[in-house]
Amino acid sequence: MTTTDSPAHVVLLATGGTISSRATVPGAGAVASDTGEQVFASLGSAARFPVRVVDVFQKGSYLLAVDDMITICAMIKDALQDPLALGVVVTHGTDTMEETAYLADLVHDDQRPVVFTGAQLAADSAFPDGPANLARAIAVAGSPEARGRGVLVAFAGTVFPASGVRKSHTTRLEAFANPDFGVAGHVSDTGEVQLGDAPPRLAPLPFAGAEAGSPRVDVIPSYPGADATLLRAALEAGAAGIVLQGTGNGNANAELCAEVAAATAAGVVVVTSTRVHAGEVVPVYGAGGGADLKAAGAIPSGLLRPSQSLILLSLLLRLGTPRDRIAQVFAARARLPAPSGE
Repeated sequence: MTTTDSPAHVVLLATGGTISSRATVPGAGAVASDTGEQVFASLGSAARFPVRVVDVFQKGSYLLAVDDMITICAMIKDALQDPLALGVVVTHGTDTMEETAYLADLVHDDQRPVVFTGAQLAADSAFPDGPANLARAIAVAGSPEARGRGVLVAFAGTVFPASGVRKSHTTRLEAFANPDFGVAGHVSDTGEVQLGDAPPRLAPLPFAGAEAGSPRVDVIPSYPGADATLLRAALEAGAAGIVLQGTGNGNANAELCAEVAAATAAGVVVVTSTRVHAGEVVPVYGAGGGADLKAAGAIPSGLLRPSQSLILLSLLLRLGTPRDRIAQVFAARARLPAPSGE
C-alpha cells in the first residue's frame, strides 16, 4: 500500500489484466503478474494526484467469474469509506472490463468517480500503453468534473460511461466504443479532463455481497440452423436465467422460441439481446422472431448487449427480484437516459 504525502488521494485497486502482464517464461504467453505497486511505478513520473495502491488480485479478466466482480465492487465500496479518497481507479483486463464496470455502476451509491482502465499491450512490451492509460485514469478519478457520473471507462484518451461500453477491437489501442450511450468526454496526455454534461442517473440497485451466492445465468446464441440443444443443456445444468443472443433486432426461430416459452413457464427468466453492434432490441417479427419471443415471456434487453444483460440479470436474480420487476428494471436501464426535467 502506497502512503501519500497529501491526505486527499485517489485509490488504485489493482486486479491484474494486460496492464500487469508479462511473459514469465521466454516464448510463453503473458500472464498477470505485476503487483499494483509495480503497475503504479510504471508511470515513471508523478501522478496528477497522490495515489494509495491496494491489490485485489492478479488475474487476466478472461478468468473472472461474477463472484470475482462482486469482490471488486466490495473493494470499491470499502475504498470509498475513506472520506479523503477523491475517487477510485480500477486496473482491469479489457476482455471483461465492460461487465465489471457495468456491475460496479449498477450498485455505485457515491458521488465520487470510479474509473476503469487497462492496457492492450503487456507491461513488458517495447512501448506499453498501460502507463499512459493509468495516468489519464488517475486524472479523471481525482477530477471534480467526474463527480456524479457513476462509473467510467477511460481508455486511450476517451472517457466512456459504463452503460453500453464494450470492447470493439481485439488489438487496436483504441479498444473501446459505446455506440448507443455515447462518450462522456476526453482526457489529454497531460491530464486535462474535458467532460460533457452529466446525464441523469438512476438510483443504484442494492449491493448483494459474496455471501448471497451467484445464480447460474447462461448466454445462448441464435444462429443459422440453431436448435434448442444448448438452451436445454443450460436449463438442465440449473440456469436460473438465460440471455438469448438473437440476430437482428432480437430474433431466434420457432424451436428456440418454444423452448423459451417452456423455460419461462417453469420460472426461468429469459432476456433477449442481439449480436448486432448497435441499436435497440425491438420485438417485431413472428415465426420465432422477437415478437414471438416476447409473447413467450422473454424480456427485451433494449440497448444492452449480451455481456451487460448477463450482469444486470445476474445481479437482479442474486437479489431475489421477481420476473415482473426484472422486466421493469431492464426497461428503465436499457435505454438512453431521459433529459433532466422529463
